[in-house]
Amino acid sequence: MQINSRDRRSPFLRVAASSNNTYLSAYAHNSALLVKEGQTVSQGQKIAEAGNSDADVPKLHFEIRRQGRPVDPQKYLPEQR
Repeated sequence: MQINSRDRRSPFLRVAASSNNTYLSAYAHNSALLVKEGQTVSQGQKIAEAGNSDADVPKLHFEIRRQGRPVDPQKYLPEQR
């Protein structure tokens, strides 16, 4: 995976697979970004710190997009054991 975009004006950190342009995973409500644009990351690597974005508890917004459109992430995540 490679960091695709860091928009400093919004809470979004977007990470895209470097092998193709079909899928993108988006993470929002971060208090700190731990990676830089263009950086290659590994599975399990910490990429951000969860923030509260004016909420009373920390939270995370997570999306998977296929060709720019949000899809059900359950279909793309490994099964829980």
